[in-house]
Amino acid sequence: MLIYWDNTKNHSVLEITLNKKDNTEGLVTIRITPDDYQAKVDEKIRDYSRKASIKGFRPGKVPQGVIKRMFGKSVLVEEINTLLSSKLNEYLQTNKIRIIGEPLPVYEKSQNIDWDTQKDFEFDYQIGIVDDFTVALNPNVKVTSFPISVDEKVIDETIADLKKRFGKVNYPETAETGDNIFGELQSVTGDFKKEAIYVDSSKLAKKQQKLFSGAKKEDEVTFAIESLFEDSEELAKVLDIPAEEAKNLHGEHRLKITNISRTEPAELNQELFDRVFGKDTVHDEAGFREKIRETISGNYQRETQHFLDHHIEDHFIKETKIDLPNDFLKTWLKSTGKGEITDEVLAREFDDYVRSLKWDLIKNKIAEDNQLSVETAEVQAQVQAHAKDMIISQFGGPAIAEQLSDRLDAITDNYLSHENGQNFMRLYNQLRHDKILKHIKANITVQEKKVSLDEFKKIVEEHRH
Repeated sequence: MLIYWDNTKNHSVLEITLNKKDNTEGLVTIRITPDDYQAKVDEKIRDYSRKASIKGFRPGKVPQGVIKRMFGKSVLVEEINTLLSSKLNEYLQTNKIRIIGEPLPVYEKSQNIDWDTQKDFEFDYQIGIVDDFTVALNPNVKVTSFPISVDEKVIDETIADLKKRFGKVNYPETAETGDNIFGELQSVTGDFKKEAIYVDSSKLAKKQQKLFSGAKKEDEVTFAIESLFEDSEELAKVLDIPAEEAKNLHGEHRLKITNISRTEPAELNQELFDRVFGKDTVHDEAGFREKIRETISGNYQRETQHFLDHHIEDHFIKETKIDLPNDFLKTWLKSTGKGEITDEVLAREFDDYVRSLKWDLIKNKIAEDNQLSVETAEVQAQVQAHAKDMIISQFGGPAIAEQLSDRLDAITDNYLSHENGQNFMRLYNQLRHDKILKHIKANITVQEKKVSLDEFKKIVEEHRH
């Protein structure tokens, strides 16, 4: 039991008591007497008396007794609520009690208050507590990063895709393997129907590659839909339905062909180089391949870093012992969820919530232990630079910077202040997160293991949770 006395009036008043149920939950009891609130209540009554405009009384001459009868109870309730809020927060901060969520009032107790006659009051609050914990941040902590090698096969596939993307489209009468097929899909035995779909026949399962070969407009092609692609995710994209729904599609379906398109690959020449990377950026096939390698390497590096960050998060969540008040958290989430957080939602999402909460606590602890902070001026500069980069990208790339140079600061300021400053806070939190991750990586051992793209995808899939 922890007892706290507010001695601001040189005598013991406003008793606050914490009774711990265990290391993660407790009940805070606040006892209030007239010494704590009466002076403030009287002051507000006098103020009301000076300002009130009530029929039958001259302005500023309303008797305090009249004001007290009319507004006394509401003034008392308001003052006690203000007192409770400030003193509870002060108590938690003074005693360095780390809480999760917010204190939950025990309404059953407060409902029995008689505001007309009662002088002394007692209020209870449930709190969730996180005891102090340590984070092991040293070179003995080892995580593996997986840089992805860019092999010639990937470059060849990328060039083939670019040649197709920038190629010339025509519309043949008869389909061949690799053509794009447009049509209306209908289940042969069920109700499933899609009036307009598009199938890139080059992405079909190997056994289905020639499915549409020789077909013409208005022809109908029947197939077992579960065998159309190698995996259900591709089917989900084609049908524009959830992956789970695509997994459950079975049986014969019929596609009535409405159109056929074929792309004649673009030639590997200066026109293609300019269309892909901008005029005169590269001048020959060797330069084109190297520029593609750089672009892919940049994309791969982002994928590698993203997975490394996730791997670091996993490690610290698993290895850092933090006792959380799970029962309290569930009660708090339901009470503050405006009816949207039900037992069913908690059963489905609570583990993910706890994971996210632990990671936030760990990051905050690392920032606190290592004095990691961002000064206001630094934040503003970095946030503005970050926002400018994002805005430039959204408006169409670096070329837009010169055109918008005289308006870019105004656009940035408008973006940062949008939604009551939420965009600013979102970027601020991202910068803070990046700073903490950078500190973590500088103080642990990051081992590198180069892998191919296929190997990387397999590692990520095996790690998925």
